[in-house]
Amino acid sequence: MESSLIGYSRGDASAKTFQATNPANGEELPTNYAMASEEEVMDACRLANQASIPLSQISGAEKAVFLRTLADGIAAIVENLVPVMTAETGLPEPRVRAETGRTCGQLRMFAKLVEEGHWVDARIDRAQPNREPLPKPDLRAMLRPIGPVAVFCASNFPLAFSVAGGDSASAWAAGCPVIVKAHHAHPGTALLVGQVVVSTLKKCEWPEGAFSLMFGEGRSVGQSLVKNAQIKAVGFTGSRAGGRALFDLANAREEPIPVFAEMSSINPVFLLPGMNRERIEEFTTGLMGSATLGVGQFCTNPGIVFHPGGEFGDKLISAYVEKMKSVESCPMLHQGICESYKQGLSSLASCEGVKVEYEFESECDGKSSYAGPCVLRTSIADFSRDSSMMEEVFGPSTLLVSYDSVDQLLDLVQYLEGQLTVSIFGEKQDLKSQELLIDHLELKAGRILFNQFPTGVEVCEAIVHGGPYPATTDGRSTSVGTGAVLRFARPVCYQGFPDDWLPAELKEGNPLSINRCEV
Repeated sequence: MESSLIGYSRGDASAKTFQATNPANGEELPTNYAMASEEEVMDACRLANQASIPLSQISGAEKAVFLRTLADGIAAIVENLVPVMTAETGLPEPRVRAETGRTCGQLRMFAKLVEEGHWVDARIDRAQPNREPLPKPDLRAMLRPIGPVAVFCASNFPLAFSVAGGDSASAWAAGCPVIVKAHHAHPGTALLVGQVVVSTLKKCEWPEGAFSLMFGEGRSVGQSLVKNAQIKAVGFTGSRAGGRALFDLANAREEPIPVFAEMSSINPVFLLPGMNRERIEEFTTGLMGSATLGVGQFCTNPGIVFHPGGEFGDKLISAYVEKMKSVESCPMLHQGICESYKQGLSSLASCEGVKVEYEFESECDGKSSYAGPCVLRTSIADFSRDSSMMEEVFGPSTLLVSYDSVDQLLDLVQYLEGQLTVSIFGEKQDLKSQELLIDHLELKAGRILFNQFPTGVEVCEAIVHGGPYPATTDGRSTSVGTGAVLRFARPVCYQGFPDDWLPAELKEGNPLSINRCEV
């Protein structure tokens, strides 16, 4: 029996329990996990609140030591993660190892960020006591931690968007305590990483409430976390329904708090009319790889392709269907995702003007959660008449939408929902001739790609993994890259303080040698 990690203690193991299920065969895995009680959620929030001030005073150098030590600790347990994560998710061993590397890499990336210290955006306006008609006071501002953060593990990234993933890493980098709600589909994976977090916190002598890991249902534990007055922000990756529910809950509080939810995105691909016909084979090969990567369970999965009609369109569809026929079915992450995929395909196929070109029958029968690829087609006229076609189908499917003129694309883009990504394929000269279309697409996505596919998010400083609603609840943010730290910080201005009382980042002598805006 396993229970929640509440600071440095364990939760009540006698509570109501649940088990994870192997999506490859539908069998329940042997370990039972105790669901956290309301009292345990309150204890975790109380500890996090107590840790907030001590944690906010930890230097960037000390935070860097913690983040690097944690990365080393997670890397050291990869042999333990492989059997547990593959059994809970159906993901192959190479994916487990790759995602472990990504998780450790982003922890080290944030370590470098806080060690350098420039991210705090220090701004200094020195006093001008003799200024007329009024003297100017000394004003110094920087970003400070927002307080305890509730993080919800994602189903499709059991490591990189989970216990010690990007949300947690960026929150710790900002100086915030983190309470993680484990995903019900991979609790064993969460526990393995959570135990490394606890041992690392102890080794680095961080306050106990800097981390807790809660098992339980989203409607109980998750809602209790968001409603708790000591939680000051939320990080979430998942469905639009789940993210919107948390957003509404957080805004109904007496003290509303920000919810940074990454939700749904169809990640449209636009083939410009000038695209060379000789590139169809190359394009459809790349599209197949991107659309079926991870059984289509990536938030950047390209779900819709807008392409020129006529002979070009016929050649494109024929080539793409042949390539998709070579893709075998594989287990999806859990039964719920598989069922949603089948329902989404059924709904899309029933839309007027939509034709199924190819479908590999999925198996979501309670014994297994296997899904195969699907290719559908329609015209931009029919697509424009039915907004339900814009809804995300989370899985290895592609809707091919033919258009006759760029004017049709311009009209469509006005009503396109916010996206994580938009991909444009064509020739270089197309960028100039279709400048207006690209200007409109810039308003619709957090990342715009040219002649590249959106899957395979590069974890680096410049990446933006966000976008206008409903891609996220806050289009000004990113959940990947160093910019993610800004979600969990707020500006604080110090006016008239003596130098000895200022944070090191704002002291007159600039002891940390960071970049500052100074007047």
